Amino acid sequence: MTFESTALRAPSRWTPWLDRFHAWRHSAAWLLAVDILAVLTAASLPWSTSATTAFIVLWLIVVAPTIDWETFVLDLAQPARAWPVLLFALAVMGTLWSDASWAARLQGIKPAAKLLLIPFLLYHFQRTQRGSWSFIAFIASCTLLMICSWIVLFAPHLTFAHTVSAGVPVKNYIDQSQEFALCAFTLALPALIAFRWKKWTTAGGFLALILAFVANMLFVASSRTALIYMPALLELFASLYLSRRSRFALLAGAILASVLAWTTSPYLRQRIADIGIEYQAHDISGIASTAQRLTYWRKSIKFFAEAPLLGHGTGSIKAQFERDAIGQTGLQAEIVNNPHNQTLNVAVQWGLLGIILLYATWLSHLHLFTGRDLAGWIGLVVVVQNVVSSLLNSHLFDFHEGWMYVLGVGVAGGMSLRAAARPRAWPLRQSAVRLAAGEAADFIVMQATADGGVTITASGKSARVK
Repeated sequence: MTFESTALRAPSRWTPWLDRFHAWRHSAAWLLAVDILAVLTAASLPWSTSATTAFIVLWLIVVAPTIDWETFVLDLAQPARAWPVLLFALAVMGTLWSDASWAARLQGIKPAAKLLLIPFLLYHFQRTQRGSWSFIAFIASCTLLMICSWIVLFAPHLTFAHTVSAGVPVKNYIDQSQEFALCAFTLALPALIAFRWKKWTTAGGFLALILAFVANMLFVASSRTALIYMPALLELFASLYLSRRSRFALLAGAILASVLAWTTSPYLRQRIADIGIEYQAHDISGIASTAQRLTYWRKSIKFFAEAPLLGHGTGSIKAQFERDAIGQTGLQAEIVNNPHNQTLNVAVQWGLLGIILLYATWLSHLHLFTGRDLAGWIGLVVVVQNVVSSLLNSHLFDFHEGWMYVLGVGVAGGMSLRAAARPRAWPLRQSAVRLAAGEAADFIVMQATADGGVTITASGKSARVK
């Protein structure tokens, strides 16, 4: 009996390896690997869907062992984490009342699945101080893409992949302009700060990069959706960071730049002129984007009215268009699985309940970014760009724009949550840095306690203050 109990208590041959793994997963090197994978994900997004997917999967695998799952589950009660998870859960439950094939139902879950990554990103980037690395990587990658865009405009044979539009090295002009607009407005606040600090070289560098992105959109390739959300973002920036006099100066400058672009860019004039031609289209034999969208919207509103509370179920959009196309011709006979409007995309599948969860997700993420720091501004740009562009597209569910939203909200949201906790915890944060003795001063865990205090852990050592 004694022998058996001793044997049961004896460590197994795996114990040393488990102990090593437990030490490694909280080491500075492991946590650095998590942040580097996030950087690689952000850098690959403008170029490759497969590389982005691979890096996201690797990031989840590497970050999972570092998570305090009890804290993670408790944090899911917070709106910014809860609403996207609930929207995904509705997509899963929507398969139960959908009349589409099971292949279509499962495919319908996929666009919403990316929302599950938001709680993981918020959790991790609330702890690390290296969130800015991901944004720097994304802007640097987009800058390289922008340079390539100008090159392939004049040397089309150098294009990396087969693309429909001139000046688009990879993917398509919608994705490219979404990226360039995000970079341009992200850099607006650093440029303003550098200007106010009288760092003229830095401010000039940021301004030159902003103008390069905008010029590419106006003269090379751009989606017309960008012409809607860019004025909205410009007004948002002016109202948050500029005085009344500066706002008027910016408005005058924007009007002057618009007139100049209109008179010097044949591409921009053609893009606008095409709207009238497309509006009168009756089939897809020519350009018909505007007429197509109007047709999709009218039909989607009708589908929503047929099942207003819970919709027709996950993956049902194509089935509804197929049913309605019977006996029709021209645009009325077109069958699609995307109505090119995020609200209608959700409404057809999950009705009013889906719309509530969608808007609750957007509002909760807007609420994350009430701070006036850089992370708050970046997050605000990401959310507002997605909301406005989703009037003409289903950008939350599209791969590229959807991942821009998820990564942007996750990284900037985590940074904002960290910044919000900093004023209370600042004295203790200094203590934690001293405790860490420089080993992991760039990765500090701050956690609220039940009595209103704050506990900060660095390199496995903790300190606490009320």
